[in-house]
Amino acid sequence: MLSRTLYGLEKKTDMPLFTRPSNVPVPPLSRATGGKISVINIVAVVLFFGICLTALNVWELRRMQNDHMNLHRDWSAAEGRTDRGVKDRPIAVIRGKRLESGYLNHVFAVFKRIGYERGLPESSWDVMWAHDYPFTDPKLTPYLRSMKPHQKVNHWPGSGYITNKMSLATSDIHFIPKAFSLPHKKEELLKHAESNPKKMWVQKNNNHRGIRIKPLDQLDLTGESFVQEYVDKPFLIDGRKFDIGIYTVVTSIDPLRVYMYEEEVLIRYCPKDYHPFDPNDVDKYVVGDDYTPTWKMTSLKETYNRLQYSHKETWNHYVRSIGKDPSTVWRDVKASLREVVLAKEPQLVDALHGKYKSVRNFFEMVRFDFVVDEDLNIFLMEVNMSPNLSSAHTPANKGMYEQIIFNLLSLVGVARAIPTSLEGSPEDQNDMLVIERDVQVYSDVCNSETCRSTTSCTNTLCKLCEHCLTPDWREHLKAAFMEHVGRRNFRRVCPVPMTQEEAAHTKVLSESSLSEANWLMDYWYRGKCLQDPVWCT
Repeated sequence: MLSRTLYGLEKKTDMPLFTRPSNVPVPPLSRATGGKISVINIVAVVLFFGICLTALNVWELRRMQNDHMNLHRDWSAAEGRTDRGVKDRPIAVIRGKRLESGYLNHVFAVFKRIGYERGLPESSWDVMWAHDYPFTDPKLTPYLRSMKPHQKVNHWPGSGYITNKMSLATSDIHFIPKAFSLPHKKEELLKHAESNPKKMWVQKNNNHRGIRIKPLDQLDLTGESFVQEYVDKPFLIDGRKFDIGIYTVVTSIDPLRVYMYEEEVLIRYCPKDYHPFDPNDVDKYVVGDDYTPTWKMTSLKETYNRLQYSHKETWNHYVRSIGKDPSTVWRDVKASLREVVLAKEPQLVDALHGKYKSVRNFFEMVRFDFVVDEDLNIFLMEVNMSPNLSSAHTPANKGMYEQIIFNLLSLVGVARAIPTSLEGSPEDQNDMLVIERDVQVYSDVCNSETCRSTTSCTNTLCKLCEHCLTPDWREHLKAAFMEHVGRRNFRRVCPVPMTQEEAAHTKVLSESSLSEANWLMDYWYRGKCLQDPVWCT
């Protein structure tokens, strides 16, 4: 008996469902007919999966848009606001292309949590967060050129001197692999390559796309680009190459103040094992969007997932476990941050002075990306303007990104315990935060015969004394004081940290390589360090 099931109901019959008369021959299935059926089936399957993939993408985009709208629903009333609104709440302007995709959701979330309303450039805003460089945007120029002293923007004019890949790579700065700009330095490149025949090379441009190791004779030496030495013996973990991203903030220029996020770093591992090495397989040596995170690395996931250590401390533990000292890496990283920004500061000063009403309207966070070789030497590969702060591809990094944003806003005085506008705070309210007595240093020097008279103010050792402080320097010192108080997990890298013993030995200006403004800033931190060791680092 033949048993068949139709729509869940069992039907029994002694005869087949369809029969062919015995006098009708069975037509042969031609090879062509079978081929056509196979092609049709393949096309149908491809179309089906294509439709499914399209539907999935549409659903994902809709979900991201809904998340974006849900996050910002409470801010919608502030859009276009030109007054300050009820309760004098501070206002943030957040600018970027395709915000609905959600890549700035964590930025929106943090500003909302610290009490900001959302506004437009024409509103009485306190902070402007622009994902793209804002100073060449004609829609923003009128507002940026007429900023009030209290307003803050998250970029520095001229910061491209640091983040431009060609400008950085060809700067001849320590810790950066040797590079040659093309076509101008073609002959120097050929001469260097002849002297170093085993060197491998990568050709890059400012778009940082299509990076691939090639022999020198396969490179295009005529167009606008640069060629850089490849770091050919990288330090590997579980056979994977990786890079380390350091979140770095410039809060002041002339004098220079630079901070590094000390608590955490971004470590990204290549999708494929480095060996056997194949220069045609970039997933072995180039970190992309599909990088492997710490929590998927065999030797690291136990420390990161179960024991809840940071990316940084998980990496430190692994390095110590194989008998190496990770502290040398962080020492050199800080030296590199300091050296790069000091080298580029004159260009930043030129881009800034005379073009804006105040030099204290700006701050900027960038990400320095390093690779490490097998001897724990570091190599700076690039500096990223507006580094990624989205956890869309790595949801586990949500907490890290929001902590970094909050710590940044606290460092620069945007996230405050006083939930009012940054503009026009009453004098007694400002005095709760910092007063003149907080910034005084070197009481013995300032009380000495050398510094007592007003004519002594030409002496650099006396310029930080109360009677010699200019209004501009008074504001610089108060800002430095507030940064130290609000720095949370950021730590100063410039002026250089020190011990109290080192603070007591100051080089005079004539013996220093620093500008006068940077020397005075360093001198002030040394004075604070001598008063209290918490100011030393």
